[in-house]
Amino acid sequence: MSAPDFWDDNEAAQAVIAEMNAVKGSVDQYNKLQQEYDDVSLMAELADEEQDADLAQEVTAGVEALVKKIEEFELQLLLNEPYDKLNAILELHPGAGGTESQDWASMLLRMYTRWAEKSGFKVEVMDYLPGDEAGVKSVTLLIKGYNAYGYLKAEKGVHRLVRISPFDSSGRRHTSFVSCDVVPEITNDAEIEIRTEDLKVDTYRASGAGGQHINTTDSAVRITHIPSGVVVSCQTERSQIKNRERAMTMLRSKLYERKIEEERKQLEEIRGEQSDIAWGSQIRSYVFHPYSMVKDHRTQVETGNIGAVMDGDLDSFIDGYLRSQLKIEVE
Repeated sequence: MSAPDFWDDNEAAQAVIAEMNAVKGSVDQYNKLQQEYDDVSLMAELADEEQDADLAQEVTAGVEALVKKIEEFELQLLLNEPYDKLNAILELHPGAGGTESQDWASMLLRMYTRWAEKSGFKVEVMDYLPGDEAGVKSVTLLIKGYNAYGYLKAEKGVHRLVRISPFDSSGRRHTSFVSCDVVPEITNDAEIEIRTEDLKVDTYRASGAGGQHINTTDSAVRITHIPSGVVVSCQTERSQIKNRERAMTMLRSKLYERKIEEERKQLEEIRGEQSDIAWGSQIRSYVFHPYSMVKDHRTQVETGNIGAVMDGDLDSFIDGYLRSQLKIEVE
């Protein structure tokens, strides 16, 4: 067996094992919820028979905790689309505004990294271009874990920040925009054909941290898919070959997402529908001044605890989006 074949088989085996573990985990979680339900039901019966106020309070607290766990479990079951279970490739690109927007991108980078770590996912930086004075000009993350794409697809779109700029000596209020692109990591898909003659491959020196090696050799790779104009790059591996492999994975994922987007638009044209949420549309506002609020414009989910959100507390927004999509499908 050749090295690539072995690698593909090994990757496939790992994916199967991960899915089996996830299914087993879901079954175990269901059984645990069933047991907790039985326990709370028994406590409720005892509290009613004995008219025990203290026990009744325990029942109320138990029911509230159980409802929250059931809602979280239900959310996991909503992730049933073909590519929901895959890793996610997340890209952040600041809009116009220079340092202000680039700083906003670095804040979102921290937010998504915190969310991923809290959710049990692993984070790898695939490409990183630092800002001129602060922040980042662009960054690409690989979020690894079961259902990573299923959750993070809720974050695709433009994120708007309103705050008093720390870079403005006059203390004026600024509005900044950063686009967030999320695609599933497609390692091998027969539906996506990429011809060698359609690719333009450039190599260059990596610009991020990483020691002497990556800064003194042309290990970074940029691939342009000429027919579509899609450009991907990777610079985190020490080997140019490995960077090229990862860049090809990113390209395949982007072309797949492009194909799905075109199919969706065609379907909407046939149905005569107008989508409220298009590619690149503003999905969420983060207001630091004159008040504190984060609001999702698609679902109307909002919170005043902006500090918690910036520390990675995104579950309410992701939950709201996934449930809204379920309602759309049902209708």
